[in-house]
Amino acid sequence: MNIHEYQAKELLAKFGVAIPAGYAAMTVDEAVEAAGKLPGPLYVVKSQIHAGGRGKGKFKELGPDAKGGVRLSKTLDEVRANATDMLGNTLVTIQTGEAGKQVNRLYITDGADIAKEYYLSILVDRATSRIAFVVSTEGGMDIEAVAHDTPEKIETFSVDPAEGFMPHHGRAVAAALKLTGDLGKQAAKTAEQLYNAFVATDMSMLEINPLVQTVNDKLLVLDAKVSFDSNALYRHKDVFALRDETEEDPAEVEASKYDLAYIKLDGTIGCLVNGAGLAMATMDIIKLNGAFPANFLDVGGGASKEKVTAAFKLILSDPAVEGILVNIFGGIMRCDIIAEGIIAAAKEVNLQVPLVVRLEGTNVQEGKDILAGSGLPIIAANDLGDAAKKIVAEVSKAA
Repeated sequence: MNIHEYQAKELLAKFGVAIPAGYAAMTVDEAVEAAGKLPGPLYVVKSQIHAGGRGKGKFKELGPDAKGGVRLSKTLDEVRANATDMLGNTLVTIQTGEAGKQVNRLYITDGADIAKEYYLSILVDRATSRIAFVVSTEGGMDIEAVAHDTPEKIETFSVDPAEGFMPHHGRAVAAALKLTGDLGKQAAKTAEQLYNAFVATDMSMLEINPLVQTVNDKLLVLDAKVSFDSNALYRHKDVFALRDETEEDPAEVEASKYDLAYIKLDGTIGCLVNGAGLAMATMDIIKLNGAFPANFLDVGGGASKEKVTAAFKLILSDPAVEGILVNIFGGIMRCDIIAEGIIAAAKEVNLQVPLVVRLEGTNVQEGKDILAGSGLPIIAANDLGDAAKKIVAEVSKAA
């Protein structure tokens, strides 16, 4: 789960992290009011969407010459003008794709006199079961170019969570940023505060870009991007309350209500599978046969009839779907339950696209008998290879 920048900063501030003063705003008037609470004379108006590259982004409605999603304002009138430009319009960045994201929230912060920008991120290193720090002296909007062109300017090291953050880790961060004296101590302290926040709230990624040194030699977190481990959110109701469903794909939001693992893709063949590995294999074999999957959908190992029905309806809610492949290996999952769910969903949505079903495992014959006796035009398959060939052929025929 991702959160907005202003939410991330409010969370980090609870762990002592130094951030500039700022306020969230949902309307133009709130943006002006927020700026009025800040000392000025420089204000920063920042679009709040779940994507990076906002500063270089462009608003669809404002034309190619318009400024990006992060703007400096020297007066309250400029704050009002910039807020009017941003709210309700669609910001396209390198991370949003061409569709962009509508800006519904703003963050108005105090300006900072920046002497130097740095980069610091923390993430879970699944290969080593450790927490990795990624640090660079070259922070700012061009960090992707730094990673591509001069990777030697990026340093990494990891922390064993069983040991925890130690003083030498703080010194390693300061050394990577080439900071000494008081600035080095600030870097070490900030790194420890960020680590504590990362662990305490079950983050999966924390990116600070930029971490800035001001002309007064103070380190400030100027931007923050945070993702949480969704499997751990049951432990953090306060964090879960920060979820902004308008930033997520509506189908994925609907899937989460039924505990379904769903990701929309760009193909035309919908997939309903139990088990992540089997789902990946199903998508691969569809591509091997010359077509493309429309989604990843794992109903899990013990889905009910209602859950299967919801999954089926979710697939059919995508107008790009021209056919459906159901691939079930029943271990904990019973094939007869899957069959009942398929029939219920097909009748409820008035199925109009080809449907191929491959069942194997617990109660497989009962499941096949239920499908055969349904009176619906369901195409049975003997194995996964057979199923993929049949659904691709049916979709090609319909086209």
